[in-house]
Amino acid sequence: MSQCYRGRFAPSPTGPLHFGSLLCAVASYLDARQRNGTWLIRMEDVDGVRCKPEYAEQILATLNSYQLISDEPVRFQLPHADIYEYYLDQLKQHNHVFPCNCTRQSLVEHQGRHPDICQSTTNKPHSWRLKTQNDVYRCHDAIQGTLLFEQDLTGNHPILKRKDGYFSYQLAVVIDDHKQGITHLVRGADLIDTTAQQLYLFDLFGWPPPKLCHIPLIVNEQREKISKQNHAKAVPNGDLATLKRVMYYLGIQTDHTTNIQETLIQAIPQWSPNTLTKQRVMTLQASDTHFL
Repeated sequence: MSQCYRGRFAPSPTGPLHFGSLLCAVASYLDARQRNGTWLIRMEDVDGVRCKPEYAEQILATLNSYQLISDEPVRFQLPHADIYEYYLDQLKQHNHVFPCNCTRQSLVEHQGRHPDICQSTTNKPHSWRLKTQNDVYRCHDAIQGTLLFEQDLTGNHPILKRKDGYFSYQLAVVIDDHKQGITHLVRGADLIDTTAQQLYLFDLFGWPPPKLCHIPLIVNEQREKISKQNHAKAVPNGDLATLKRVMYYLGIQTDHTTNIQETLIQAIPQWSPNTLTKQRVMTLQASDTHFL
């Protein structure tokens, strides 16, 4: 379709690749390939405390075993702190951020949200938070339909740079998507909750945001997300049966394929966001609980 299409899969290397992440990777890969676009891998390792190089290596090895290979060199966030600092300075110059000495304990009553612009000082350990406004955002999602963000920026000023000096995902992801020219995002529906913050940052920088597509989350019977936080198991490398189960949840028929390459080739023309319309979650079937 469009040669200008640029998509990406951007895992955080806080653990090995699990089934839910592999599903996201495959969906974003298929979307890019069906549109004759460029598909990139980015390691979102901006959190130098939780992210580990060994997990990044493991994730890349797993992706490679499923023939999910970046069209350009893999970008790591941690070495680009100077770029994030530059754009944070731009926000400071335009009075879009404020220093914050608040602790997690002091925000417990607000469920971790930071509702007000506090009277903090840079003379003490401080983070930098974004000054949000009551802006309303509306965008079209290829799976979720119209997404309307009315109160998402109300009563919460998210962190852009932490007290320990590490930058937040929210700031880094917006800058990296712009720097890499990302035009389309296919990612998990759990990120819908922070989308308005990203759209607001794109606005502040004067950059066009990518088109959005949020695929359903794979959850267990208790509707808990399959995630590293819930100790989801690592997917086996290069396992055809695992890839076919991914395709099943994406509504793609690959029963008669005999290898990974053939499976991906057959899946590309079958990929359709319409198959997953309006779904936020998909429950893992009993036969697949070994992925938990």
